[in-house]
Amino acid sequence: MTSDPDLTELQTRRARLREDLSAVGDFRPGSLSAVMRRCGKANCACADPAQPGHGPQHLLTKKVDGKTVTVHLRPGPKLAKARVEVDNYKRFKQMVDELIDVNEAICRARPLSPLDAGGRQDAPAGTDGQRGGSMQGSPRRSRPR
Repeated sequence: MTSDPDLTELQTRRARLREDLSAVGDFRPGSLSAVMRRCGKANCACADPAQPGHGPQHLLTKKVDGKTVTVHLRPGPKLAKARVEVDNYKRFKQMVDELIDVNEAICRARPLSPLDAGGRQDAPAGTDGQRGGSMQGSPRRSRPR
């Protein structure tokens, strides 16, 4: 049975993840795909079911304000650059998820401080868990005539 990593190991792992995050480079969200399309012309070679169609057309797809946006990319340097950026984004997301897991493990492993030992961790500092403000609201006044 393996034991949980101790606090210093977790902190070392967190520091390494932070360094790795800073080295990710340029990234952008989205997904790349290569699709074959048919133009719809009856006399075109793509109309033959044995033919794969025109393409491949390279598409970068992502969500912007809840809507799907697709950008057509030609083969060449722009496509290669987009491929590296999308791959970097996947690495970035994976590292962020791992960093969150490590931070949660640190929070579980960290001992309580003497101030927390009073048993009132849930209440915001200085409020004793009660709402602020006066007990009564201001009386309503009628509008001047």
